Amino acid sequence: MTGYQVNRRGFMRSALSVGALAMLESAVPNVLASSLGALPVASEKKRYFAPVKVERNRLIRTVVGLRPFRRGGFVVEASRLGEKFLVHNYGHGGAGITLSWGTSSAAVDLTRGFDLPAAARSFAVLGCGVIGLTTARLIQRRLPGVSSVTIYAKNLPPDTTSNIAGGFWSPVSVYDQQHITTKFSQQFQTACVVSNRAFQTLVGAEYGVRWMDTFELLSEPAALEREPSGGAHLYPDLKILKDAKKYFGVDHVREYKTMLIEPHIYLNALLRDFQLAGGKVVVKEFPSLAQVSNLSEQVVFNCTGLGARALFDDRNLIPVRGQLELLLPQPEIDYNYLGGSDYMFPRRDGIILGGTWDRDNWELEPDPDQTAGILESHAEIMKRMKK
Repeated sequence: MTGYQVNRRGFMRSALSVGALAMLESAVPNVLASSLGALPVASEKKRYFAPVKVERNRLIRTVVGLRPFRRGGFVVEASRLGEKFLVHNYGHGGAGITLSWGTSSAAVDLTRGFDLPAAARSFAVLGCGVIGLTTARLIQRRLPGVSSVTIYAKNLPPDTTSNIAGGFWSPVSVYDQQHITTKFSQQFQTACVVSNRAFQTLVGAEYGVRWMDTFELLSEPAALEREPSGGAHLYPDLKILKDAKKYFGVDHVREYKTMLIEPHIYLNALLRDFQLAGGKVVVKEFPSLAQVSNLSEQVVFNCTGLGARALFDDRNLIPVRGQLELLLPQPEIDYNYLGGSDYMFPRRDGIILGGTWDRDNWELEPDPDQTAGILESHAEIMKRMKK
């Protein structure tokens, strides 16, 4: 947590406990009730922003992923599947990594109401993306008397949808405002806080998490007054960049710090931790609920993402296609930017350029026209930037 020295594993056990979660839940409304107020203006100290080299001959790959999106937001709820207890944790839209610790914490907490015999302390997790891995780790850490945790999945890292994610910590593209309930809104806000605090304890090379300066390129001054997604309290050092036009070529820029997560490092670290703690992984596909019912585990967590549409017949769950362009890495780029639908994140495996948001599109092949459009749009941003 900012300003404190903490033991990472000790903090995760306590901060994600029921007591800590309840404390966070009670604190969230008070935090959100506060307004942005007058944001400080960044100092006039001369700054240098290294330009991103947006050139087609630096393009190393194009990736496409399908986000599991529900207009009413993610699903975290418990039900029964015959004699089994079933916990759903899916439908995170464009914020699966961002919200993973928060929604998984809520999902694991739901099991405390189950009347399980002492001999039935084995758990199954369906899915090995970020939600499945996080859920499995929290079962290991927080539920007493666990005899075994097994992840069942068709695909493992590096072949999951989570591996294609940009990895920028911000709870965006999760729901449509007109479709959400008050209950979901409360779930969402709590998940944002819990997940943000959890990622803070993982900052460092081991998990591929780091704080970065982020710049929002805004088209109108009114946008400066709107809180960032999840609430201003989740974005330290929030301020307005003075003389924005001098640096980015636009009139209004908001600056803050948030975390960037490298999926290829992070997911491998989670899988390693899960296996070191005694977890098992079984490569298996579930074409129907009958195969799920035949599992030996008494409690099953559904973390199948978009797979829940067919497996659990959730027709409110749709794919939202996203295409990213990766350029050769540039170690000198030490900032993120967001501008309309454009965003840039400088990861170790390459400069990430996005993005697209195509609802109900199942196509996984890269679109050359989108590649050209993304490159052109970011090249224009670089032209506006001043050296």
